[in-house]
Amino acid sequence: MSLPYTQEMLDSVKKVEATREERMKTEPRRMTAEEKDDVLQKFHPDFKMEGFEQLQMGPNKGEKAPVELAALLQGKSRLSGKEVSLKDPDYDADVLIIGGGGAGCSAAIEAHQAGAKVMIVTKLRLGDANTMMAEGGIQAADKENDSPAQHYLDAMGGGHFANVPYLLQKLVTEGPEAVNWLDHLGVMFDKDEDGRMITTHGGGTSRKRMHAAKDYSGADIMRTLRDEVQNRGIQIVDFTSAVELIKDTEGKAAGAVLMNMETHEVQVARAKTVIIATGGAGRIHYQGFPTSNHYGATADGLVLAYRAGARLLYQDTLQYHPTGVAFPAQIFGALVTEKVRSMGAMFVNEKGDAYMHPLETRDVAAASVIRECKERGNGVHTPLGDGIWLDSPMIDLIHGKGMLEKRLPGMLRMFGKYDIDMREVPILIYPTLHYQNGGIRISADGMSDIENLYVAGEAVGGIHGRNRLMGNSLLDIIVFGRNAGQQAAAKSKNVKVADLTLDFVKEFEREEAAAGIESSLLSPLLLPDYRPENMKTI
Repeated sequence: MSLPYTQEMLDSVKKVEATREERMKTEPRRMTAEEKDDVLQKFHPDFKMEGFEQLQMGPNKGEKAPVELAALLQGKSRLSGKEVSLKDPDYDADVLIIGGGGAGCSAAIEAHQAGAKVMIVTKLRLGDANTMMAEGGIQAADKENDSPAQHYLDAMGGGHFANVPYLLQKLVTEGPEAVNWLDHLGVMFDKDEDGRMITTHGGGTSRKRMHAAKDYSGADIMRTLRDEVQNRGIQIVDFTSAVELIKDTEGKAAGAVLMNMETHEVQVARAKTVIIATGGAGRIHYQGFPTSNHYGATADGLVLAYRAGARLLYQDTLQYHPTGVAFPAQIFGALVTEKVRSMGAMFVNEKGDAYMHPLETRDVAAASVIRECKERGNGVHTPLGDGIWLDSPMIDLIHGKGMLEKRLPGMLRMFGKYDIDMREVPILIYPTLHYQNGGIRISADGMSDIENLYVAGEAVGGIHGRNRLMGNSLLDIIVFGRNAGQQAAAKSKNVKVADLTLDFVKEFEREEAAAGIESSLLSPLLLPDYRPENMKTI
């Protein structure tokens, strides 16, 4: 196997190997609180002021948002200038779920279990979601030396004490039951010879509470949920996007306008309750960063809810995962799971120095990688830009030969396709846009500011504060997905939908005009456009 690394990169690899034995003896020290604050303020993208602007209209008027998100929130409705008949809906449901990932499927299963007529609409295939991309695991405090209270403290600290307390409390207290539910549905969690769950640390955690299915955790969870949805015969309308919510004349959520992604045919779905489970926003590529997200992650749910009058929370904070692939080009920006670090791999700069503890929280680690490359000049030069080594051969040296292959087969295969054997040589990383910390504000029952509009999963804001710990996203899609399904199904039993209306879209347009906004950008975005500029008019 011939390594694709340049000679300069190979020279740096020798420095990494030369310091490895000494680094194996002592972990780098943890940063102080002051050091963390300093590196975040100076280097984390959330503190780069030119990446944000003030919203000029809508429920969050006067607050800042990423430039790219602000453009979509204040963009032009895809129904602008069009007449859509709401008198004879094409679909009727008790619970309409927008999004077919982990949160949407969890909601569908619970709503169906409660006897509701459920419909899922998803713009790609069922299961095409960030859930599928998650690798490292799902947190839950279900071991003897742990507790939901300890999990709460870890997550609150990791979120910079900005987490909404009642949402975080629900997340951690219902965590063990969520993992147990998945286990009984058939998720293939790693277990020891006695059948006990194997757990590991994640960044910012004080206990080993990360449950994993090798490094396919999200894929196996999604497989299991997708199968359960299909086995129950729940109605699925795929390759179809929700392009606008529908309210009734009482101001309550009452369905959505749908658009077929291939034919652009417009249809109407009426529902007693609606659940937004549209996931993240990585494909907007905030501040030009690459992303680990799936193709459809374009913040659609935030746009739909905002135009209908729902407030957002922490829309100005994103998570840049510290370990995205920095080389080779074919997988640039892809996720290198935090599990690689939780098993012992260290951050190592061009000189062979382990300059940072491997399990700092994600925001601190990402900012530190950027600082090492941009300010200190200790990055490893590649044809794609600078990166930092993640010393993956340490895993087998710590745990015994074969452990990396056993616990990280997906990572091993991903790099192996490009002649990089991460058991033998370190891999190159740089931060990648990973998670939408902010989202739609919800109450404890999962409802937004709009009655009968529920939200679950990555489209929710507030659960994780201003920074999420590893494993809490797979947990929140289950806890809050199930909760939304249960609550929406129960609410639907007493809902009588009044006449349907889209008047709020015209009101939004009038507010745009009053604010002097003249946008030609259609929103929601639906899918990213990677064509060269000279081809976009063809």
